[in-house]
Amino acid sequence: MIRLMPIFLGLLFLVGHGGTALAASAKATSFRQANTLTAFTPPEKFLASNFVADEMNPGFIFGPVKAFAASRKCPTTWLIEAGDKNRPAGPGAPEALAEYTLYLEEDCPDRVVYYVFIDQSGLTPQQWIAWREKFHKSKAGEEFDSAKSKLEQACTAGCEVGAELRFIQKDGELVSKSPEAVLRDDLKIAPIYDLNQKKKISP
Repeated sequence: MIRLMPIFLGLLFLVGHGGTALAASAKATSFRQANTLTAFTPPEKFLASNFVADEMNPGFIFGPVKAFAASRKCPTTWLIEAGDKNRPAGPGAPEALAEYTLYLEEDCPDRVVYYVFIDQSGLTPQQWIAWREKFHKSKAGEEFDSAKSKLEQACTAGCEVGAELRFIQKDGELVSKSPEAVLRDDLKIAPIYDLNQKKKISP
């Protein structure tokens, strides 16, 4: 009995700090099965990365990813699509730079929230910007050129980005509000860099 006490206390600590000690709720388990998601330990480089939360024209940089995960009030688990579990991180051939999707599941008694991240931490800052340009320039034109310039300046200021919060799901439904607005307005997550003002934000 005495031997089991430290283990029990450790479990309580994890649960109280947004850990993954508790089994997933029935609702979370159902969502995992429906989306073929499985538990995954993200690379430390991703967890230590700063991230943006607007796909086309981000106004702020947040980070690091692990600080955001630790700020969640309910137990969290990192998940990945089962088919990508053994996919190597980082760039492959220059014409096929790698990125993949990671899901931060927040399992609360009244809701299950998925924060859906794109892990691009294997790319250099220059590769990351080039990768965004490849997919978005034709959609955004001058707007993307402006965002690209701001991101390049953030890199020179030491606020490189290695991830993107692409969207948020609540109980299986896509949250219509932009992830950037959810982070700032609803979750009160303070950014570390203002892309429009082109300067770091003091904590």
